[in-house]
Amino acid sequence: MKFENSLTQLTDQLELLEAEAALEIDAAKDSVSLEKIRVGLLGKKGRLSSVLGAMASLSNQERPIVGQRANLLKKHLQTLLSERLELLKAQAMTERLESETLDVTATPTGIPFGHRHPLITTTENIVDLFCGLGYSVAEGPEIETDEYNFTALNIPEDHPARDMQDTFYLGAERLLRTHTSPVQIRYLKENRPPVRIVAPGRVYRRDAVDATHSPVFHQVEVLAIDEGLDFSHLRGTVMAFLTAFFGDLPVRFRASYFPFTEPSAEVDVQWRGRWLEVMGCGMVDPAVLEGLGLDPERWSGFAAGLGVERFCMVRHGIDDIRRFYTSDLRFLEQF
Repeated sequence: MKFENSLTQLTDQLELLEAEAALEIDAAKDSVSLEKIRVGLLGKKGRLSSVLGAMASLSNQERPIVGQRANLLKKHLQTLLSERLELLKAQAMTERLESETLDVTATPTGIPFGHRHPLITTTENIVDLFCGLGYSVAEGPEIETDEYNFTALNIPEDHPARDMQDTFYLGAERLLRTHTSPVQIRYLKENRPPVRIVAPGRVYRRDAVDATHSPVFHQVEVLAIDEGLDFSHLRGTVMAFLTAFFGDLPVRFRASYFPFTEPSAEVDVQWRGRWLEVMGCGMVDPAVLEGLGLDPERWSGFAAGLGVERFCMVRHGIDDIRRFYTSDLRFLEQF
């Protein structure tokens, strides 16, 4: 009789546990609370384990009865928990979709302002300064011929200066221009002196990508051809431009070499306590003028070229050229 009462008592406890657990599972509001219920019911120290711990008082014939009933209850509770979890996930997804829905027909509350790329504004600023000095803008194709990119600029096929610019060749005598100087040749073939032009544009070189180099970058070339121009006119133009762009900074000219100018110079500005190279320049080589059918005894001129990225990095304190090409809105929104 003692064993029958114990068997009946454990069976009643299992039925009560089943009824209470079903209510608790159905009342769970989220996956976190549902997990707590699961542990409280089926964990090592859960309520089902507590009931089963009392099986030691049963006879050998009664234990299988309670054990079978407990296994059925465990499977049933696992099914209820799984179904409730799936329902909670579906409800959470529905709520998220409703909260994130964009009503494209709604009246706008405001339009965010866009930001111009700093390379564009820097290029425009440079061009505007030269236009203020009486120059006009000239443009040319980015896919060039060997003739315009090298030969017409006094850089024949076997000239060592070609090693200065590692070129992207496209075959059939075509290439991606390595500088904007071909624009000058194209312009002079269509327009006779006197001319004063500024040629902004994108150029390409096979440079390894790092903080200061990119295979794609931007240049601005300056060209003036007239009677009686000499290096003093070149120096005065460069000084006027650099002062307008950077302010009153120390500037120095260093002798250099370019195949299409003679004499040639590199130009440095003293920026934050150190000399920084910003552009190259020189008097147009007479051989270039002769190749264009111009008499070097009558006409003379000067040319200068600068990298827009370098000017932009100095002006805005940007430490890595790669930032210009990441399309990171956090970077662009600063300008």
